[in-house]
Amino acid sequence: MSAAESHRFIAMRTCSTVKRSCSGLSSDRRILGVREHRTIDSAARRSNDYAFKSVERRKKETMQVKQSWISAVTEDRLYPNRIISRLSLLTFVTCFLTTTWVLGAERSLVVRDATVFNSVTKKMTPGQTVVIVGDRIAKVGPSDSIGELPDDARVIEAKGKFVIPGLIDAHAHLTFPINRAHITGDEILPLFLAAGVTAVRSTGGEVVAETGVAHYAASHPDICPRVFTASLLFDTRPVTHPELSIPVTDPAQVREIVANMVAWKVTTLKIYARLSPPVASEVIRQGHHHGLMVTAHLANNYSAQQAVADGIDCLEHIESVFNYIQFPQKGLEKASREEKRANLDLNNPRAKALIVALAQHQVMVSPTLTVFRNMLLLSDLEEVHKHPDNDRVPQRLKDYWDGYRKILGLSPDTLELRRKKFAKYQELTGILHRAGVPLLVGTDTPEPYCPPGWALHQEMELMVQSGLTPAEVLAAATLQNAHALKMTEHLGSVEPSKLADLVILDADPTVDITNSRRIHAVIRSGYVCDREKAFRTVPKQ
Repeated sequence: MSAAESHRFIAMRTCSTVKRSCSGLSSDRRILGVREHRTIDSAARRSNDYAFKSVERRKKETMQVKQSWISAVTEDRLYPNRIISRLSLLTFVTCFLTTTWVLGAERSLVVRDATVFNSVTKKMTPGQTVVIVGDRIAKVGPSDSIGELPDDARVIEAKGKFVIPGLIDAHAHLTFPINRAHITGDEILPLFLAAGVTAVRSTGGEVVAETGVAHYAASHPDICPRVFTASLLFDTRPVTHPELSIPVTDPAQVREIVANMVAWKVTTLKIYARLSPPVASEVIRQGHHHGLMVTAHLANNYSAQQAVADGIDCLEHIESVFNYIQFPQKGLEKASREEKRANLDLNNPRAKALIVALAQHQVMVSPTLTVFRNMLLLSDLEEVHKHPDNDRVPQRLKDYWDGYRKILGLSPDTLELRRKKFAKYQELTGILHRAGVPLLVGTDTPEPYCPPGWALHQEMELMVQSGLTPAEVLAAATLQNAHALKMTEHLGSVEPSKLADLVILDADPTVDITNSRRIHAVIRSGYVCDREKAFRTVPKQ
Protein backbone atom coordinates (compact mmCIF):
# COMPACT_ATOMS: atom_id res chain seq x y z
CA MET A 1 0.00 0.00 0.00
CA SER A 2 1.46 3.34 -1.05
CA ALA A 3 1.35 6.44 1.17
CA ALA A 4 -1.43 7.88 -0.97
CA GLU A 5 -3.37 4.63 -0.73
CA SER A 6 -2.86 4.68 3.04
CA HIS A 7 -4.41 8.15 3.24
CA ARG A 8 -7.33 7.02 1.10
CA PHE A 9 -7.77 3.94 3.29
CA ILE A 10 -7.95 6.08 6.42
CA ALA A 11 -10.40 8.45 4.80
CA MET A 12 -12.66 5.66 3.58
CA ARG A 13 -12.49 3.75 6.86
CA THR A 14 -13.24 6.73 9.04
CA CYS A 15 -15.88 8.23 6.76
CA SER A 16 -17.72 4.93 6.59
CA THR A 17 -18.07 4.78 10.35
CA VAL A 18 -18.16 8.35 11.60
CA LYS A 19 -21.90 8.43 10.91
CA ARG A 20 -22.45 5.78 13.57
CA SER A 21 -20.17 7.46 16.04
CA CYS A 22 -21.72 10.90 15.65
CA SER A 23 -25.35 9.83 15.35
CA GLY A 24 -26.04 10.87 18.92
CA LEU A 25 -25.30 14.49 17.95
CA SER A 26 -27.51 16.83 15.97
CA SER A 27 -28.56 15.84 12.45
CA ASP A 28 -26.50 18.58 10.80
CA ARG A 29 -23.38 17.61 12.78
CA ARG A 30 -23.97 14.01 11.69
CA ILE A 31 -24.19 14.98 8.02
CA LEU A 32 -21.08 17.10 8.31
CA GLY A 33 -19.21 14.28 10.04
CA VAL A 34 -19.96 11.86 7.21
CA ARG A 35 -19.56 14.13 4.20
CA GLU A 36 -17.12 16.85 5.05
CA HIS A 37 -14.68 15.66 7.69
CA ARG A 38 -11.90 17.63 6.02
CA THR A 39 -13.78 20.90 6.55
CA ILE A 40 -14.10 20.31 10.31
CA ASP A 41 -10.56 18.97 10.51
CA SER A 42 -9.07 22.21 11.82
CA ALA A 43 -11.47 22.22 14.77
CA ALA A 44 -11.92 18.57 15.61
CA ARG A 45 -8.34 17.40 15.43
CA ARG A 46 -7.38 19.79 18.24
CA SER A 47 -9.43 17.76 20.74
CA ASN A 48 -6.52 16.40 22.77
CA ASP A 49 -5.08 19.91 23.13
CA TYR A 50 -8.53 21.19 23.97
CA ALA A 51 -8.79 18.75 26.86
CA PHE A 52 -6.44 20.79 29.04
CA LYS A 53 -6.15 24.30 27.63
CA SER A 54 -6.78 27.29 29.85
CA VAL A 55 -10.14 28.99 29.99
CA GLU A 56 -8.98 32.01 27.99
CA ARG A 57 -7.41 29.90 25.29
CA ARG A 58 -10.59 27.84 25.02
CA LYS A 59 -12.65 31.01 24.64
CA LYS A 60 -10.36 32.32 21.91
CA GLU A 61 -10.25 29.05 19.99
CA THR A 62 -13.99 28.56 20.31
CA MET A 63 -14.53 31.96 18.70
CA GLN A 64 -12.18 30.96 15.89
CA VAL A 65 -14.09 27.70 15.39
CA LYS A 66 -17.39 29.59 15.34
CA GLN A 67 -16.14 32.12 12.79
CA SER A 68 -14.77 29.39 10.51
CA TRP A 69 -18.10 27.54 10.60
CA ILE A 70 -20.10 30.69 9.97
CA SER A 71 -17.87 31.60 7.03
CA ALA A 72 -18.15 28.11 5.62
CA VAL A 73 -21.94 28.22 5.82
CA THR A 74 -22.47 31.75 4.53
CA GLU A 75 -20.02 31.27 1.66
CA ASP A 76 -21.60 27.94 0.61
CA ARG A 77 -18.31 26.09 1.04
CA LEU A 78 -20.21 23.25 2.68
CA TYR A 79 -22.20 21.28 0.17
CA PRO A 80 -22.96 23.82 -2.55
CA ASN A 81 -25.09 21.16 -4.26
CA ARG A 82 -26.90 20.00 -1.12
CA ILE A 83 -29.77 21.74 0.61
CA ILE A 84 -28.72 22.22 4.22
CA SER A 85 -30.37 24.40 6.79
CA ARG A 86 -28.00 27.30 7.40
CA LEU A 87 -30.13 28.21 10.38
CA SER A 88 -29.53 24.79 11.96
CA LEU A 89 -25.81 25.05 11.40
CA LEU A 90 -25.64 28.53 12.88
CA THR A 91 -27.79 27.38 15.79
CA PHE A 92 -25.29 24.58 16.48
CA VAL A 93 -22.37 27.00 16.39
CA THR A 94 -24.13 29.42 18.71
CA CYS A 95 -25.08 26.68 21.16
CA PHE A 96 -21.52 25.33 21.08
CA LEU A 97 -20.11 28.79 21.76
CA THR A 98 -22.58 29.50 24.56
CA THR A 99 -21.90 26.17 26.25
CA THR A 100 -18.15 26.67 26.15
CA TRP A 101 -18.24 30.24 27.39
CA VAL A 102 -20.67 29.55 30.20
CA LEU A 103 -18.58 26.62 31.38
CA GLY A 104 -15.41 28.64 30.88
CA ALA A 105 -16.42 31.50 33.14
CA GLU A 106 -13.87 32.31 35.85
CA ARG A 107 -14.93 31.01 39.27
CA SER A 108 -13.53 29.90 42.61
CA LEU A 109 -14.09 26.78 44.64
CA VAL A 110 -12.75 25.77 48.05
CA VAL A 111 -12.72 22.22 49.43
CA ARG A 112 -12.11 22.82 53.12
CA ASP A 113 -10.61 20.60 55.80
CA ALA A 114 -10.43 17.35 53.80
CA THR A 115 -8.03 14.44 53.95
CA VAL A 116 -6.09 14.59 50.67
CA PHE A 117 -4.33 11.72 48.88
CA ASN A 118 -0.77 12.34 47.75
CA SER A 119 -0.14 10.32 44.56
CA VAL A 120 3.64 10.59 44.96
CA THR A 121 4.02 9.50 48.59
CA LYS A 122 0.89 7.32 48.37
CA LYS A 123 -0.32 8.67 51.71
CA MET A 124 -3.34 10.56 53.00
CA THR A 125 -2.81 13.93 54.66
CA PRO A 126 -5.62 15.15 56.95
CA GLY A 127 -6.74 18.73 57.61
CA GLN A 128 -6.06 20.04 54.09
CA THR A 129 -7.83 22.76 52.11
CA VAL A 130 -7.80 22.87 48.32
CA VAL A 131 -8.34 26.24 46.64
CA ILE A 132 -9.42 26.20 42.98
CA VAL A 133 -9.48 29.26 40.74
CA GLY A 134 -10.86 28.74 37.26
CA ASP A 135 -9.97 25.27 36.07
CA ARG A 136 -6.72 25.01 38.05
CA ILE A 137 -5.71 24.22 41.61
CA ALA A 138 -4.34 27.43 43.12
CA LYS A 139 -3.33 26.25 46.60
CA VAL A 140 -3.22 23.10 48.71
CA GLY A 141 -2.19 23.13 52.34
CA PRO A 142 -3.11 22.87 56.03
CA SER A 143 -6.48 24.46 56.68
CA ASP A 144 -5.17 26.58 59.55
CA SER A 145 -2.45 28.18 57.42
CA ILE A 146 -3.88 28.19 53.91
CA GLY A 147 -4.24 31.97 54.00
CA GLU A 148 -6.90 34.18 52.50
CA LEU A 149 -9.63 32.52 50.46
CA PRO A 150 -11.32 34.07 47.39
CA ASP A 151 -14.27 36.24 48.46
CA ASP A 152 -16.69 34.77 45.94
CA ALA A 153 -15.63 31.15 46.37
CA ARG A 154 -18.11 28.34 46.74
CA VAL A 155 -17.04 26.35 49.80
CA ILE A 156 -17.45 22.61 50.26
CA GLU A 157 -17.05 21.66 53.91
CA ALA A 158 -15.15 18.40 53.59
CA LYS A 159 -14.27 17.41 57.16
CA GLY A 160 -14.46 13.63 57.29
CA LYS A 161 -14.19 13.42 53.49
CA PHE A 162 -11.32 12.14 51.35
CA VAL A 163 -10.02 13.84 48.21
CA ILE A 164 -8.24 11.94 45.47
CA PRO A 165 -7.17 13.09 41.99
CA GLY A 166 -9.66 12.40 39.23
CA LEU A 167 -9.34 8.79 38.12
CA ILE A 168 -8.04 7.99 34.63
CA ASP A 169 -9.00 4.90 32.62
CA ALA A 170 -5.84 3.97 30.72
CA HIS A 171 -7.49 1.58 28.26
CA ALA A 172 -10.82 2.44 26.69
CA HIS A 173 -12.53 2.58 23.30
CA LEU A 174 -15.16 5.11 22.30
CA THR A 175 -16.28 3.99 18.86
CA PHE A 176 -15.80 0.22 19.00
CA PRO A 177 -17.39 -2.18 19.93
CA ILE A 178 -20.34 0.05 20.81
CA ASN A 179 -20.96 0.63 17.11
CA ARG A 180 -22.12 -3.00 17.00
CA ALA A 181 -24.80 -2.08 19.53
CA HIS A 182 -25.75 1.04 17.53
CA ILE A 183 -24.46 3.23 20.34
CA THR A 184 -22.30 6.32 20.01
CA GLY A 185 -19.52 7.59 22.26
CA ASP A 186 -21.41 10.63 23.48
CA GLU A 187 -24.10 8.34 24.95
CA ILE A 188 -21.71 6.59 27.33
CA LEU A 189 -19.28 9.39 28.24
CA PRO A 190 -21.37 10.61 31.23
CA LEU A 191 -20.96 7.23 32.91
CA PHE A 192 -17.23 7.83 33.25
CA LEU A 193 -17.64 11.17 34.98
CA ALA A 194 -20.40 9.91 37.28
CA ALA A 195 -17.98 7.17 38.38
CA GLY A 196 -15.20 9.65 39.17
CA VAL A 197 -13.26 8.93 35.98
CA THR A 198 -12.33 12.40 34.78
CA ALA A 199 -10.06 11.36 31.90
CA VAL A 200 -10.03 8.52 29.40
CA ARG A 201 -7.08 7.23 27.37
CA SER A 202 -8.24 5.74 24.10
CA THR A 203 -6.21 2.79 22.90
CA GLY A 204 -7.28 2.70 19.27
CA GLY A 205 -10.25 3.76 17.22
CA GLU A 206 -11.59 5.31 14.06
CA VAL A 207 -9.70 8.57 14.10
CA VAL A 208 -12.28 10.96 12.66
CA ALA A 209 -15.15 9.52 14.68
CA GLU A 210 -13.17 9.32 17.90
CA THR A 211 -11.88 12.87 17.46
CA GLY A 212 -15.48 14.01 17.11
CA VAL A 213 -16.38 12.24 20.35
CA ALA A 214 -13.37 13.85 22.06
CA HIS A 215 -14.43 17.27 20.84
CA TYR A 216 -17.95 16.67 22.13
CA ALA A 217 -16.48 15.73 25.52
CA ALA A 218 -14.37 18.89 25.60
CA SER A 219 -17.48 20.97 24.91
CA HIS A 220 -19.45 19.29 27.73
CA PRO A 221 -17.14 19.15 30.77
CA ASP A 222 -20.14 19.13 33.10
CA ILE A 223 -21.06 15.58 31.99
CA CYS A 224 -18.01 14.20 30.17
CA PRO A 225 -14.41 13.24 31.00
CA ARG A 226 -11.37 14.47 29.12
CA VAL A 227 -10.71 12.24 26.13
CA PHE A 228 -7.24 11.54 24.74
CA THR A 229 -7.32 9.79 21.38
CA ALA A 230 -5.15 7.14 19.77
CA SER A 231 -4.30 6.05 16.26
CA LEU A 232 -5.92 3.37 14.19
CA LEU A 233 -4.46 -0.05 14.99
CA PHE A 234 -1.30 -0.80 13.01
CA ASP A 235 -1.95 -4.34 11.79
CA THR A 236 -1.09 -6.55 8.82
CA ARG A 237 -3.31 -8.18 6.20
CA PRO A 238 -5.90 -9.43 6.87
CA VAL A 239 -6.55 -7.04 9.74
CA THR A 240 -8.11 -8.41 12.91
CA HIS A 241 -10.55 -5.51 13.40
CA PRO A 242 -11.44 -3.98 10.02
CA GLU A 243 -13.44 -1.20 11.65
CA LEU A 244 -10.48 0.39 13.40
CA SER A 245 -7.31 -0.94 11.80
CA ILE A 246 -4.98 -0.02 8.96
CA PRO A 247 -2.95 -2.72 7.20
CA VAL A 248 0.75 -1.94 6.97
CA THR A 249 3.13 -4.40 5.33
CA ASP A 250 6.11 -2.22 4.44
CA PRO A 251 8.15 -0.09 6.87
CA ALA A 252 8.33 2.59 4.17
CA GLN A 253 4.60 3.22 4.61
CA VAL A 254 4.90 4.07 8.30
CA ARG A 255 6.30 7.59 8.11
CA GLU A 256 3.36 9.17 6.28
CA ILE A 257 0.75 7.21 8.20
CA VAL A 258 2.24 8.35 11.51
CA ALA A 259 2.41 11.93 10.21
CA ASN A 260 -1.30 11.67 9.42
CA MET A 261 -2.02 10.48 12.96
CA VAL A 262 0.07 13.34 14.34
CA ALA A 263 -2.04 15.78 12.31
CA TRP A 264 -5.08 14.38 14.12
CA LYS A 265 -3.41 15.15 17.45
CA VAL A 266 -3.46 11.59 18.77
CA THR A 267 -1.49 10.97 21.95
CA THR A 268 -0.80 7.26 21.39
CA LEU A 269 0.15 4.99 18.50
CA LYS A 270 -0.95 1.38 18.82
CA ILE A 271 0.74 -1.70 17.37
CA TYR A 272 -1.64 -4.61 17.05
CA ALA A 273 -1.58 -8.40 17.10
CA ARG A 274 0.17 -9.69 13.98
CA LEU A 275 2.19 -6.71 12.78
CA SER A 276 5.59 -7.73 11.41
CA PRO A 277 8.69 -6.87 13.48
CA PRO A 278 10.24 -4.52 10.88
CA VAL A 279 7.03 -2.49 10.59
CA ALA A 280 6.46 -2.47 14.36
CA SER A 281 10.00 -1.25 14.96
CA GLU A 282 9.47 1.59 12.49
CA VAL A 283 6.18 2.59 14.16
CA ILE A 284 8.07 2.94 17.46
CA ARG A 285 10.83 4.95 15.81
CA GLN A 286 8.46 7.31 14.02
CA GLY A 287 6.23 7.66 17.06
CA HIS A 288 9.13 8.67 19.27
CA HIS A 289 10.35 11.07 16.59
CA HIS A 290 7.04 12.91 17.00
CA GLY A 291 7.04 12.66 20.80
CA LEU A 292 4.19 10.16 20.97
CA MET A 293 3.68 7.23 23.28
CA VAL A 294 3.70 3.89 21.46
CA THR A 295 1.84 0.94 22.91
CA ALA A 296 1.20 -2.61 21.73
CA HIS A 297 -1.29 -5.43 22.03
CA LEU A 298 0.89 -8.40 21.14
CA ALA A 299 -0.27 -11.80 20.00
CA ASN A 300 1.87 -13.40 17.30
CA ASN A 301 4.73 -12.16 15.11
CA TYR A 302 6.21 -9.40 17.25
CA SER A 303 7.42 -10.64 20.63
CA ALA A 304 7.39 -8.71 23.89
CA GLN A 305 11.14 -9.28 24.13
CA GLN A 306 11.75 -7.60 20.78
CA ALA A 307 9.28 -4.80 21.53
CA VAL A 308 11.17 -3.97 24.72
CA ALA A 309 14.47 -3.97 22.83
CA ASP A 310 12.94 -1.64 20.21
CA GLY A 311 11.87 0.85 22.87
CA ILE A 312 8.14 0.20 23.25
CA ASP A 313 6.56 2.44 25.91
CA CYS A 314 3.67 0.26 27.01
CA LEU A 315 2.11 -3.18 26.62
CA GLU A 316 -1.66 -3.55 26.66
CA HIS A 317 -3.23 -6.57 28.40
CA ILE A 318 -1.51 -9.01 30.72
CA GLU A 319 -1.41 -11.54 27.86
CA SER A 320 1.07 -9.31 26.01
CA VAL A 321 3.50 -10.47 28.69
CA PHE A 322 2.04 -13.89 29.52
CA ASN A 323 2.11 -15.10 25.89
CA TYR A 324 5.89 -14.66 25.74
CA ILE A 325 6.95 -16.41 28.93
CA GLN A 326 5.73 -19.92 28.07
CA PHE A 327 8.23 -22.58 29.06
CA PRO A 328 8.31 -26.42 28.89
CA GLN A 329 7.31 -27.99 32.18
CA LYS A 330 7.83 -31.52 33.38
CA GLY A 331 4.67 -33.53 33.77
CA LEU A 332 2.71 -31.33 31.38
CA GLU A 333 4.11 -32.60 28.09
CA LYS A 334 0.78 -34.14 27.08
CA ALA A 335 -1.42 -31.46 28.63
CA SER A 336 -3.62 -29.22 26.52
CA ARG A 337 -2.53 -25.68 25.69
CA GLU A 338 -4.97 -24.23 28.22
CA GLU A 339 -3.84 -26.65 30.93
CA LYS A 340 -0.24 -25.62 30.34
CA ARG A 341 -1.15 -21.94 30.59
CA ALA A 342 -3.21 -22.45 33.74
CA ASN A 343 -0.31 -24.23 35.42
CA LEU A 344 2.58 -22.13 34.11
CA ASP A 345 5.51 -21.66 36.49
CA LEU A 346 5.93 -17.88 36.55
CA ASN A 347 9.43 -18.23 37.96
CA ASN A 348 10.74 -19.96 34.84
CA PRO A 349 13.92 -18.50 33.24
CA ARG A 350 12.07 -17.01 30.27
CA ALA A 351 9.60 -15.23 32.55
CA LYS A 352 12.32 -13.89 34.83
CA ALA A 353 14.33 -12.51 31.92
CA LEU A 354 11.39 -10.66 30.36
CA ILE A 355 10.23 -9.23 33.69
CA VAL A 356 13.74 -7.93 34.42
CA ALA A 357 13.85 -6.31 30.98
CA LEU A 358 10.44 -4.68 31.47
CA ALA A 359 11.56 -3.25 34.80
CA GLN A 360 14.94 -2.07 33.51
CA HIS A 361 13.36 -0.25 30.56
CA GLN A 362 10.40 0.93 32.66
CA VAL A 363 7.93 -0.39 30.10
CA MET A 364 4.41 0.23 31.39
CA VAL A 365 1.97 -2.68 31.44
CA SER A 366 -1.80 -2.31 31.54
CA PRO A 367 -3.11 -5.70 32.75
CA THR A 368 -6.83 -5.01 31.98
CA LEU A 369 -7.79 -7.87 34.28
CA THR A 370 -11.43 -6.81 34.11
CA VAL A 371 -11.85 -7.68 30.45
CA PHE A 372 -10.26 -11.12 30.93
CA ARG A 373 -12.55 -11.95 33.84
CA ASN A 374 -15.75 -10.29 32.65
CA MET A 375 -15.61 -10.90 28.90
CA LEU A 376 -13.26 -13.74 28.03
CA LEU A 377 -12.93 -16.17 30.93
CA LEU A 378 -15.76 -15.94 33.44
CA SER A 379 -18.67 -14.17 31.73
CA ASP A 380 -20.85 -17.23 32.31
CA LEU A 381 -20.89 -16.53 36.05
CA GLU A 382 -23.96 -14.62 37.25
CA GLU A 383 -21.78 -12.56 39.56
CA VAL A 384 -20.17 -11.20 36.39
CA HIS A 385 -22.93 -10.83 33.79
CA LYS A 386 -25.51 -9.79 36.39
CA HIS A 387 -23.22 -7.42 38.29
CA PRO A 388 -25.11 -4.28 39.40
CA ASP A 389 -22.60 -2.07 37.56
CA ASN A 390 -23.98 -3.42 34.28
CA ASP A 391 -27.40 -1.95 34.99
CA ARG A 392 -26.08 1.57 34.37
CA VAL A 393 -25.48 1.10 30.62
CA PRO A 394 -28.08 1.46 27.84
CA GLN A 395 -30.16 -1.65 27.20
CA ARG A 396 -28.80 -1.83 23.64
CA LEU A 397 -25.31 -2.34 25.05
CA LYS A 398 -26.46 -4.96 27.55
CA ASP A 399 -28.22 -6.83 24.75
CA TYR A 400 -25.02 -6.82 22.70
CA TRP A 401 -23.05 -8.08 25.68
CA ASP A 402 -25.54 -10.89 26.35
CA GLY A 403 -25.47 -11.88 22.69
CA TYR A 404 -21.68 -12.06 22.75
CA ARG A 405 -21.77 -14.27 25.86
CA LYS A 406 -24.15 -16.72 24.21
CA ILE A 407 -22.01 -16.91 21.08
CA LEU A 408 -18.88 -17.44 23.20
CA GLY A 409 -20.60 -20.44 24.77
CA LEU A 410 -18.29 -21.13 27.71
CA SER A 411 -18.70 -24.67 29.02
CA PRO A 412 -19.26 -25.37 32.73
CA ASP A 413 -16.80 -28.25 32.33
CA THR A 414 -13.94 -25.78 31.82
CA LEU A 415 -14.85 -23.40 34.67
CA GLU A 416 -12.17 -24.50 37.12
CA LEU A 417 -9.50 -24.41 34.43
CA ARG A 418 -10.58 -20.90 33.46
CA ARG A 419 -10.49 -19.81 37.11
CA LYS A 420 -6.92 -21.12 37.41
CA LYS A 421 -5.89 -19.29 34.26
CA PHE A 422 -7.29 -16.00 35.55
CA ALA A 423 -5.54 -16.57 38.88
CA LYS A 424 -2.27 -16.89 36.92
CA TYR A 425 -2.94 -13.52 35.28
CA GLN A 426 -3.43 -11.98 38.70
CA GLU A 427 -0.31 -13.69 40.05
CA LEU A 428 1.73 -12.31 37.14
CA THR A 429 0.33 -8.83 37.78
CA GLY A 430 1.59 -8.96 41.35
CA ILE A 431 5.00 -10.25 40.25
CA LEU A 432 5.36 -7.42 37.72
CA HIS A 433 4.54 -4.85 40.39
CA ARG A 434 6.98 -6.25 42.93
CA ALA A 435 9.68 -6.34 40.24
CA GLY A 436 9.29 -2.60 39.64
CA VAL A 437 7.37 -2.72 36.37
CA PRO A 438 5.08 0.35 36.23
CA LEU A 439 1.45 -0.76 36.01
CA LEU A 440 -1.43 1.16 34.49
CA VAL A 441 -5.07 0.81 35.44
CA GLY A 442 -7.20 0.22 32.35
CA THR A 443 -10.33 -1.73 31.57
CA ASP A 444 -10.97 -2.21 27.81
CA THR A 445 -14.39 -0.69 28.36
CA PRO A 446 -16.97 -0.98 26.81
CA GLU A 447 -16.19 -4.57 25.87
CA PRO A 448 -18.77 -7.05 27.25
CA TYR A 449 -19.51 -6.57 30.95
CA CYS A 450 -16.90 -3.81 31.31
CA PRO A 451 -19.23 -0.87 32.00
CA PRO A 452 -17.79 2.60 31.29
CA GLY A 453 -16.45 4.25 34.44
CA TRP A 454 -17.48 1.54 36.84
CA ALA A 455 -15.18 -1.06 35.29
CA LEU A 456 -12.26 1.03 36.58
CA HIS A 457 -13.41 0.42 40.15
CA GLN A 458 -13.54 -3.30 39.37
CA GLU A 459 -10.04 -3.15 37.89
CA MET A 460 -8.69 -1.45 41.01
CA GLU A 461 -10.30 -4.14 43.16
CA LEU A 462 -8.75 -6.90 41.03
CA MET A 463 -5.33 -5.27 41.24
CA VAL A 464 -5.54 -5.14 45.04
CA GLN A 465 -6.45 -8.83 44.97
CA SER A 466 -3.31 -9.31 42.84
CA GLY A 467 -1.05 -8.01 45.60
CA LEU A 468 -0.93 -4.21 45.28
CA THR A 469 -1.99 -2.07 48.22
CA PRO A 470 -5.00 0.22 47.75
CA ALA A 471 -2.70 3.26 47.88
CA GLU A 472 -0.46 1.79 45.17
CA VAL A 473 -3.47 1.15 42.96
CA LEU A 474 -4.77 4.70 43.49
CA ALA A 475 -1.39 6.12 42.54
CA ALA A 476 -1.38 3.96 39.41
CA ALA A 477 -4.93 4.99 38.44
CA THR A 478 -4.01 8.67 38.73
CA LEU A 479 -0.35 9.68 38.45
CA GLN A 480 0.97 6.65 36.55
CA ASN A 481 -1.93 6.78 34.10
CA ALA A 482 -1.22 10.50 33.60
CA HIS A 483 2.37 9.55 32.79
CA ALA A 484 1.09 7.25 30.03
CA LEU A 485 -0.56 10.34 28.54
CA LYS A 486 2.51 12.53 29.08
CA MET A 487 0.19 14.69 31.17
CA THR A 488 1.79 14.63 34.62
CA GLU A 489 2.25 18.40 34.40
CA HIS A 490 -1.53 18.78 34.32
CA LEU A 491 -3.13 15.64 35.78
CA GLY A 492 -2.62 12.83 38.26
CA SER A 493 -2.11 14.58 41.60
CA VAL A 494 -3.62 17.24 43.86
CA GLU A 495 -1.03 20.01 43.47
CA PRO A 496 -0.98 23.73 42.70
CA SER A 497 -1.14 24.62 38.99
CA LYS A 498 -2.63 21.27 38.00
CA LEU A 499 -6.07 20.91 36.47
CA ALA A 500 -8.81 20.79 39.07
CA ASP A 501 -10.03 17.24 38.43
CA LEU A 502 -10.86 15.75 41.81
CA VAL A 503 -13.08 13.16 43.46
CA ILE A 504 -14.41 13.65 46.99
CA LEU A 505 -15.16 10.37 48.78
CA ASP A 506 -17.13 9.57 51.91
CA ALA A 507 -14.63 6.93 53.10
CA ASP A 508 -10.89 6.27 52.87
CA PRO A 509 -9.97 4.24 49.75
CA THR A 510 -6.47 3.54 51.08
CA VAL A 511 -8.08 1.46 53.82
CA ASP A 512 -10.50 -0.35 51.50
CA ILE A 513 -10.28 0.16 47.74
CA THR A 514 -14.03 -0.38 47.36
CA ASN A 515 -14.44 3.00 49.10
CA SER A 516 -13.51 4.53 45.73
CA ARG A 517 -17.15 3.87 44.88
CA ARG A 518 -18.43 5.99 47.79
CA ILE A 519 -18.45 9.18 45.77
CA HIS A 520 -19.57 12.39 47.47
CA ALA A 521 -18.73 14.71 44.56
CA VAL A 522 -16.81 14.84 41.29
CA ILE A 523 -14.97 18.01 40.26
CA ARG A 524 -13.95 18.42 36.62
CA SER A 525 -12.13 21.57 35.48
CA GLY A 526 -13.10 23.26 38.74
CA TYR A 527 -16.81 22.50 38.38
CA VAL A 528 -18.79 20.38 40.82
CA CYS A 529 -20.49 18.02 38.43
CA ASP A 530 -24.14 17.07 38.71
CA ARG A 531 -23.83 13.30 38.84
CA GLU A 532 -27.57 12.80 38.68
CA LYS A 533 -27.66 14.85 35.49
CA ALA A 534 -24.89 12.68 34.09
CA PHE A 535 -26.86 9.53 34.86
CA ARG A 536 -30.00 11.02 33.30
CA THR A 537 -28.08 11.86 30.14
CA VAL A 538 -27.33 8.18 29.49
CA PRO A 539 -30.17 6.54 27.49
CA LYS A 540 -32.11 3.77 29.19
CA GLN A 541 -32.61 1.88 25.95
